[in-house]
Amino acid sequence: MKKEIESLFDLTGKVAVVTGGGDGIGKGVSMTLAAAGASVVVSSRTFEKAKMTAEEIERAGGRAVAVSCNVLNKEDLTELIEFAVKTYGTVNILVNNAGGGGGGRENPFDIDRDYVERIYAMNVFAPWQLCKLAAPHMHRSGYGSIVNITSMSSINNDPGMAIYGSSKAALNHMASNLAYDYGSMGIRINCVGPGATRTHALSTVLTPDIESKMLAHTPIRRLGEVSDIAGAVLYLASPISSWVSGQVLMVNGGGVQTLD
Repeated sequence: MKKEIESLFDLTGKVAVVTGGGDGIGKGVSMTLAAAGASVVVSSRTFEKAKMTAEEIERAGGRAVAVSCNVLNKEDLTELIEFAVKTYGTVNILVNNAGGGGGGRENPFDIDRDYVERIYAMNVFAPWQLCKLAAPHMHRSGYGSIVNITSMSSINNDPGMAIYGSSKAALNHMASNLAYDYGSMGIRINCVGPGATRTHALSTVLTPDIESKMLAHTPIRRLGEVSDIAGAVLYLASPISSWVSGQVLMVNGGGVQTLD
């Protein structure tokens, strides 16, 4: 029985591409997928960060390679998938983790169209293009799982978050619709929405007072860990979720980490 359960999370022989894999959630996801047996293509805008993650995976006995990829560059996205296929033969798992915006800093009277287009390019257009590029390889290989890292902002209503929040909402809805387009190809697509998760980015603004206010709205009285998010991605990437597609899984301790 134990071996049967383990096999449902076994990614041996699978190839995973993770964007934004140099640190934070992306790094945690890359290491978790590698620990489950996947060969991981770790991409990051900063090559050195991707390289450090890949080297850490290899020291732990896994398989990984690093590649530089700026998701705002359409050519980089094409080259990322081509690199994965050239290196490992195919793509089975795609984790669209790289993104940007938000932080409550989007004053609707200060931001301009260039900003809006940039956020949508990162959070919607890049994942869409990578899905399009990876899907044929997934179809030919007989296994495909796409996981988009979305945000609680996609369902929350907060000031200064209109563009980021709406871009992540678009990412959710795109996945739920692509589930129909990709289903007949044997490809599943889902989203994971992290709540407040202990990363370096959060640590730069987190204070005991802010954490206390966040936990007041969180039934499971702690902030998230990167491993919590990586575990959700592993579930959706693995055979155990073979009948799950078009879904958004919020990993947030049962609540919302708002400050008011």
